[in-house]
Amino acid sequence: MTEKPNNFLPLEWPTNRVTEIPFRVFTDEEQYALENERIYKGETWNYLCLEVEVPEPGDYVVSSIGETSIIVTRDHDGELHAMVNRCVHRGALLCLDRCGNADQITCVYHAWSFSLKGELTGVAFEKGVKRQGGMPPDFKKENHNLRTLRVAEFAGLIFGSFSDAAPEIEDYLGPEIASRIKRVLCKPLKVLGRNTQILHNNWKLYVENTKDSYHASLLHLFFTTFEINRINQSGGIIVDSSGGNHVSYSKIDEVTTNADYKSQSLRSSKENFNLEDPVLLDGVDEIGDGITLQILSVFPGFVLQQVRNSLAIRQILPRGTTKTELVWTYIGYADDDPEMTERRLIQANLVGPAGFISMEDGAVGAFVQRGIKGVEEDNGVVMMGGHTAESVPYRATETSVRGFWKKYRTLIEGQAPNA
Repeated sequence: MTEKPNNFLPLEWPTNRVTEIPFRVFTDEEQYALENERIYKGETWNYLCLEVEVPEPGDYVVSSIGETSIIVTRDHDGELHAMVNRCVHRGALLCLDRCGNADQITCVYHAWSFSLKGELTGVAFEKGVKRQGGMPPDFKKENHNLRTLRVAEFAGLIFGSFSDAAPEIEDYLGPEIASRIKRVLCKPLKVLGRNTQILHNNWKLYVENTKDSYHASLLHLFFTTFEINRINQSGGIIVDSSGGNHVSYSKIDEVTTNADYKSQSLRSSKENFNLEDPVLLDGVDEIGDGITLQILSVFPGFVLQQVRNSLAIRQILPRGTTKTELVWTYIGYADDDPEMTERRLIQANLVGPAGFISMEDGAVGAFVQRGIKGVEEDNGVVMMGGHTAESVPYRATETSVRGFWKKYRTLIEGQAPNA
C-alpha cells in the first residue's frame, strides 16, 4: 500500500546523467516529502532489525522506515509481523520502549489494545458506562486494525515494505549482493552492543559516504597509516543492476606501499606511527577469502560492514532535510569463543561515532551541508571512474555513488536516468 501522490514535482536535474548532483536535493523540503512517498513508502525494502532481536513469542522491537515508527513483533505462533507504531484511535505512539516482550500492545492514552498481529482486540468502555456512551452500534473492531507492512527475512535480517509491488527480497537484493550478505552473516548471530548518533546533514550525504570508497584512505588517516585500507590495494566495487545496492571490498597487500600517496603529497601518506597495543589490528581471516574490509549497502538505508573482525549493521534514518539518525548494531556469531568476542569488541573501536576510522564520517557530511547553504542552485560532481554505474575491479571510482542516484531518480521520477 502506498500513499496517494501529492502535488509536489521532482526537482530538475542539470542532465539526464547521474554525474552532476544538484545541491538542492539535500535541502529542498518538497523533495524530502517526495522521498517519503516514493522511496520509503514505495517499492523498496527497508531494514528493521535482526531476527535474533525478536527470538521468542511476544518479543517486539521498535524501528523506523524513514521517519515512520515501526513495531516488529513475533506472535504466539512464532510468525513475524511489522506495523506502524501508531494507535488507530487518536494517533499516539503505542510502544514507547525500544524493545520488550508483551502479550498484547496497549495504547497508554485511551487503552485501546491490539494483538501482536496488529488486530484491534479491545476498546476501553466500548459498551459505555451504566448504559451511557460507548461506541455506536456500527463500530466494528475489525475495521480498525493497525496498518501492517510486508515482512521479509534474509540471512537473519528483517526487512519491511509498505508496497505490495516491491519484488521479493532476494530479487530486490540481486544475486551478488545476496551472496555477499551471506558471506558475512553465514551463521547464527548475537548482538554485542548498539549506539546511535545524530548527523547534522541530509541522509543522502551519509549514504553517498558509505558508497564512496574513493574517500576512505584520503579522509581517514588511520586507514592508510596502519595499512588497513589503501586505494591501491587489491579489491573492487560491485553494483547491482538497479544501481541502489553495492559492495566495496579490499584485501591487505603486504607489498603495496604508500608511494601513490606520497607522490601526490596527500594527507594520508604519513608513516612511522605505531600502536602501543597492536591487538586493535590483530585480525583473523575467519571467512577464509583474505578480504579484510567489506562495506555493503542496500537501498535506501542499510549498511553491513566487516572491518577486520568487527561486524556491524548501520541503519540510516532521515530526521528532516538536515538531520540524520545513524543506528549502529555491533554483532558477532553465536558460537564465538570469549577470545573472538573480545577481539570484536576491541576492533569495534575502529568504527562508530568515535571510531578511529569512522569518526570523520560523522563530521564531513555536516561540512557539505554547511558548504552548500546559499548556493543550492549549483551542482556536485561524481565523475571519478567515468559516467556509468557498474561493477569494476578497482576502487578509485564513484561508480556506486552514481548507482545510488540512478536508483533514487528511478523511484522519484518514475524512469531511469542514463547511467
